[in-house]
Amino acid sequence: MRLPGHQISNGTVKMTAIDRRELLRRMLALGGGALATAALISLLSCSKELSPELPSDNVTPPSPPPSGAAYLAVARGDSPTTLVQRSISALGGIERFVRPGNDVIIKPNICGSGRTPEYATTTNPEVMAALVALCLGAGARRVRVMDLPFASISGSDYAYDSSGIAEAVGKAGGEMEVMTKMKFQKTSIPSGQSITSCRVYQDILETDVLIDVPIAKHHGNTILTLGMKNLLGIVDDAPSYHTADLSERVVDLNTVVRPHLVVVDAIRILMNSGPTGGNLSDVKLMNTIIASHDIVAADSYGATLFGMTGNDLPIVRGGARRGLGTTDLSSIKIEEIAV
Repeated sequence: MRLPGHQISNGTVKMTAIDRRELLRRMLALGGGALATAALISLLSCSKELSPELPSDNVTPPSPPPSGAAYLAVARGDSPTTLVQRSISALGGIERFVRPGNDVIIKPNICGSGRTPEYATTTNPEVMAALVALCLGAGARRVRVMDLPFASISGSDYAYDSSGIAEAVGKAGGEMEVMTKMKFQKTSIPSGQSITSCRVYQDILETDVLIDVPIAKHHGNTILTLGMKNLLGIVDDAPSYHTADLSERVVDLNTVVRPHLVVVDAIRILMNSGPTGGNLSDVKLMNTIIASHDIVAADSYGATLFGMTGNDLPIVRGGARRGLGTTDLSSIKIEEIAV
């Protein structure tokens, strides 16, 4: 049974569908009695569909790039700032994504391990500063940077500072925002196959522009963590996702949170012991930036840096299956840039 519901998308309330579990919740609020109460005991921050019948996907595929622009750009060289600038220029420029007056959120990977940038566990600070400067230069009203570190010793502020990102973002004119519990809201996942709702940070849902900036690194549970996996940093209680169904849950989340731009930081990549690392012998210097509007394509190219393809990664393969993008790099225009 599926009944009409509501979902916020880009600040607009839209009619969606609710599953039977949500119906039971509403029954309980109206005094639904013992049956509803028993059915709701197992609810956590992420809900799983009770019926074995799965809803069909209803995902809009990535839009094609403007005429003459690359679908995906790869820049290599010694200056992270220049690599960011050149790769985004190849996509049609930052103005393709950011308009004057826009509110912009940039989501790096700040896992909270306390590692400094050379350990390749958090997004490169210079990459973040370059993106902030580009967005402000395009007329963005404000640019905020945020993540929900999972292993911080002393909270988000410590992780922001130890990563070097807070200082770099501040100097570039951006704002670091600590993600507070009160701003996470239950969000429907209409085409969810493992979960049908989860608690997403409200501002992420309402921002004009979302830029996803993962660092390419090994991950013990998902083989690699790239753009799609990086979005776990926008949900409350991310550890609850780490079940046997982790990959499908990440794909479910990606069907409702769609970054406008993905910039993969591969200045240094972590080859082993991810996601928190700690041994410099596991770090490989690549001096590479990958950028695309297509998160699946960006992640697929990122996989090649580790000798793999997107189809080798369950999350990325699932994203392609669900219409979030393409793993077929031979089918798209890729611009390779040597700086």
